[in-house]
Amino acid sequence: MKLEPDEIKAIITRLKRAYGHLASVIRMLEEGAECEDALLQLAAVNKAVGRGGYALVATGLQKCLVEGGPDSVDAKKLEKLFLALA
Repeated sequence: MKLEPDEIKAIITRLKRAYGHLASVIRMLEEGAECEDALLQLAAVNKAVGRGGYALVATGLQKCLVEGGPDSVDAKKLEKLFLALA
């Protein structure tokens, strides 16, 4: 299923923010920062990307339910998508 840009604008914003944080982590490592500081920032990036993924799945599910009703949702496919994020 393809989502419209307005449906995923917040997700894109979240992922761009995570991308910026990841660039900061890389810069920290290149500049010799303490590994504890870099790891804390990397954990935040990881969490942000995960939340972006779950938000994407949730947005797609909502669209399926609105457009096709409960019978339009492929439970096995949805489970596979969630497990891919775990």
